[in-house]
Amino acid sequence: MFVFEKEQFIYDVGGIKIGGNLGENPTALAGTIFYSGDKIVRDAKQGIFDEKVAEDLILQQDTMAHRTGNPAIIQIFAESAIAMKKYIDFVTDISDSPIIIDSADASVRIAGMQHAEEIGLLDRAIYNSINVSVTSEEIQALMDMKHSCAIVLVFNPQDPSIAGRRAILDEGGGGLKEGLLSLAKRIGISKPLLDTATTAMGAGAGSSASFTFVAKTVYGYPTGSGIHNAPSSWTWLRKLKKENKLAYQTCDIASNLIVQMLGADYVLYGPISNADRVFPVVAMADVFAAESAKMEFGIEPSEDHPFRKLV
Repeated sequence: MFVFEKEQFIYDVGGIKIGGNLGENPTALAGTIFYSGDKIVRDAKQGIFDEKVAEDLILQQDTMAHRTGNPAIIQIFAESAIAMKKYIDFVTDISDSPIIIDSADASVRIAGMQHAEEIGLLDRAIYNSINVSVTSEEIQALMDMKHSCAIVLVFNPQDPSIAGRRAILDEGGGGLKEGLLSLAKRIGISKPLLDTATTAMGAGAGSSASFTFVAKTVYGYPTGSGIHNAPSSWTWLRKLKKENKLAYQTCDIASNLIVQMLGADYVLYGPISNADRVFPVVAMADVFAAESAKMEFGIEPSEDHPFRKLV
């Protein structure tokens, strides 16, 4: 394993620690619920869903977090403001885990953040995301809330290389006249979580994974991604899925290890229904990292680290 020369930032987000060197803090795992196509959702606009199944899925992830030591985050995706508010109320009534507020529509994300503020849960909310498509209205709304934690999506539509990703963070691009890090600071984000912006295999997926190590080396901010999106969009694997579903599922789960071993502090692992498979795999890699970090560099794993709980 390795340690970073750059000082590594560690943030407390809703009661969990994210960041640090390999083996220091366990990898935080975020499962998505109510996403587009989620079978438990009956009416995406009105936020009507199977509450029993949703509760079981949330509790399953929390149980796996307790068993392994890997912190759980719940990524809430909604298609309307009405649905977002219902989802937030439901999820936070069941679990104390931090939540990621996510939508393809910026107005829905903002509505979700405003609702979190109204009910006193803004400290548990992670905004997803600040990116090159951010609007002036979105920026102003976030500034008004004085919110501290957001995912900063390092996506450069013109250049998916490592250099292109660094340029987006440092200089901006497209319609953005300043770097995303500068923008996040101006908004008031004191706890930026870098997302290396996983792209399709053959279209920059390798660079997005490699940027995990680069981001930690250059900036020291907590870094992660939804790396599972690469194999899930892989044409060859999608064809193989028709005859070998297990191979598809294996690649989907195992992909998390790629960025984890490059220093990722958190992983957006996809559907929350995969928690029972993802958590043991990631916990295993955390044990490897912590054992090496302790023996070779004297880094002590945190109290609830999988290395302490499972070995």
